This record gives sequence, C-alpha cells and structure tokens, in this order.
Amino acid sequence: MPFITASKSGPLNWLEGFTLTTILQGFPMFAAASLIVKLLGDHHGSSPVLTIALASIFYSIFVVSVGSAFPRAKSGYEAQFFDASLSFSEKIARWRVKPATSLQLMASVLLLSLLATIAG
Repeated sequence: MPFITASKSGPLNWLEGFTLTTILQGFPMFAAASLIVKLLGDHHGSSPVLTIALASIFYSIFVVSVGSAFPRAKSGYEAQFFDASLSFSEKIARWRVKPATSLQLMASVLLLSLLATIAG
C-alpha cells in the first residue's frame, strides 16, 4: 500500500535544515577551535559555550545563505537538509551515508579526542 507523505511547512523545514547545519557541521568545528584556544593558554574571556553556540549559529546563517544563493559553490551547504519531503531522521541518514561525511565525522572525532586528551 503506497503512502502519501505530506511535505512540511516552509518555516519548519527551514528550521530543521538550519538546526542540522548548526549541530552537525558548525558545532564540531568550533568546539575543536575552542579546545585549541584553551591549549594555547587563553584562560580568560567569555564563556566557551556561548562562543561556540554563537559561532555555530553565525556559520550556519552564512552557509545557508551562500549555499542557497550559489548552489554550485562548495560551501558546506547540504541541500538535502532542506528537502521538505524527508523526515528529520531521513535527512540525517542520507547525510551520513555520503563518503565525504564519513571522512568529516571521523576527522572530527579524532581531532576532538586528541584535543580533549591534551587539554585534560
């Protein structure tokens, strides 16, 4: 029996895509940068949690606006994050099976593990 899937509303779909871009692409990059700054000896300044969150959000705003305006640019924009016909979990599943994503995730895990070991 075929199922008919209703696409999501525009704002909800955009929020899902923006959230996925922020959490899966921006957050690991800025968390690693924060650990590097900590290793370099910066023990004062603003909260790293706030810095990482704001940097991830601004990164996502930039990537989403540039990626949607210039689809051929290799900016980190994932069009499938904004596909209204996919559920939230399907968007993540399709992103994870891409070879470049596997490499990105592996590099992030190794880098964060190494930096956490050195900083700890």
